[in-house]
Amino acid sequence: MYVIIRFFQMGGFFMFPILLVLAVGIAIAVERWIHLKRAITDNRKMWDQVHPVLAEGDFDRAREMVNDDTSTISQMLAMGLARQGAVRRREDIEIAMEESMMEIVPQLEKRTPYLALLSNMATLLGLLGTIMGLITAFAAVASASPAEKAALLAASIAEAMNCTAFGLMTAIPLLLLHARLTTTTGQIVNSLEMASVKALNTISNFTKRQF
Repeated sequence: MYVIIRFFQMGGFFMFPILLVLAVGIAIAVERWIHLKRAITDNRKMWDQVHPVLAEGDFDRAREMVNDDTSTISQMLAMGLARQGAVRRREDIEIAMEESMMEIVPQLEKRTPYLALLSNMATLLGLLGTIMGLITAFAAVASASPAEKAALLAASIAEAMNCTAFGLMTAIPLLLLHARLTTTTGQIVNSLEMASVKALNTISNFTKRQF
């Protein structure tokens, strides 16, 4: 603990903005991870319930199920089933689901891009802190005696580099979290598109059998 505190103290003022960036980034990552994991669980649970109902052709019951649910897959299916009750054309139902997807995807991607921004900010703040530390170090060396210059310069540079190190230690995990959340979001979008196609095929096949 002493080593960590000493490392932080030696970095200078810019260690505090980097620490703030790290705290904000972790908060966003945790909130998004919980939201996405809940979306995956809710979508899978809802699809397991509504898909057999669609296969039976009980679209009225399916509409009630998705309207009473708040998951993203229910939002998408609700748009398609609402259109199915008014029209019979596959194209109209498909367009309704695609329209719903255009509303759902931004909700899933919400705040995730900020992690990449915060990662870049941490790197730049670390670099800025190092540059400011070096400026201070060279200014101090200029007024020091020749015997003290080498030792003072080495100590000052070592302190200044702590800021860059902390900036990179913050930026790399945030970048990895951004990549993980982006991948998870993509998996959810792909599962929604697959569910959309399966639901559309089920509706179309049942409608054809009626005629």
